[in-house]
Amino acid sequence: MDAIQRAVLVVQEFVLLSGRDIANLFRRPHYWTDVMLQMDIIGVGSLPLVVLVGLFTGAVLALQMFATLATFGASAQTGKMVAFSLVRELGPVLTSLMVAGRNAAGMASELGSMTVTEQIDAMRALGTDPLKKLVTTRLLATLVVLPLLTLIADFTGVFGGFMISYFLIKLTPTQYWTTTYRDLKMIDVSQGLLKPVIFAFVVALVGCYYGLTTRGGTQGVGRSTTQAVVTASVLIFALDFLITKIFVRG
Repeated sequence: MDAIQRAVLVVQEFVLLSGRDIANLFRRPHYWTDVMLQMDIIGVGSLPLVVLVGLFTGAVLALQMFATLATFGASAQTGKMVAFSLVRELGPVLTSLMVAGRNAAGMASELGSMTVTEQIDAMRALGTDPLKKLVTTRLLATLVVLPLLTLIADFTGVFGGFMISYFLIKLTPTQYWTTTYRDLKMIDVSQGLLKPVIFAFVVALVGCYYGLTTRGGTQGVGRSTTQAVVTASVLIFALDFLITKIFVRG
């Protein structure tokens, strides 16, 4: 019973924190300098990782799709299948997981260290709202950079698929790129861009929540970091399923 009560309390606290922070997006003051700093940390810092993951994911997809499609004599559709898989699912999900692993953990550890050293209490004593200064800036930065990182991952993934298709599978550039862009619809792009926006809330809010609720000194910081990454990853997969189900039914 205690475990259930703790779980309910965690959900309640997270929902309250999320509601307050989303409302703060529309309230002044906005710490734009801090937002730009977080965009650099989250976006630019994650760029090499996202590019590499996208490139190799597209390459693997091209190899796998060709092996399957060649059985039915439809190997020319490799580009189309790579683009669909990346834009609809793998681009948003893998990019969000990479950002969650790198930045949700970073947010939890940074804010957790500030919590256990009582820096958060010092900010309140000085009249500064820690949520607006620390959480809202990270949420706003993540909302901006995660969709952009997803677009980059999609492009590099499709390009990685092209490199494999051209040099190993021996498809012509016309065969690959024509099927890629001819059959890719706006609904696919919309689905692929909606997901990272929703996942951005998960990455930022989960990381900040576990950081602000850290207890128990340095061991608590490590525990909060692990919990932030695990929780964010599970929520990303669960929300991906729900969003996909809505779009499929629509």
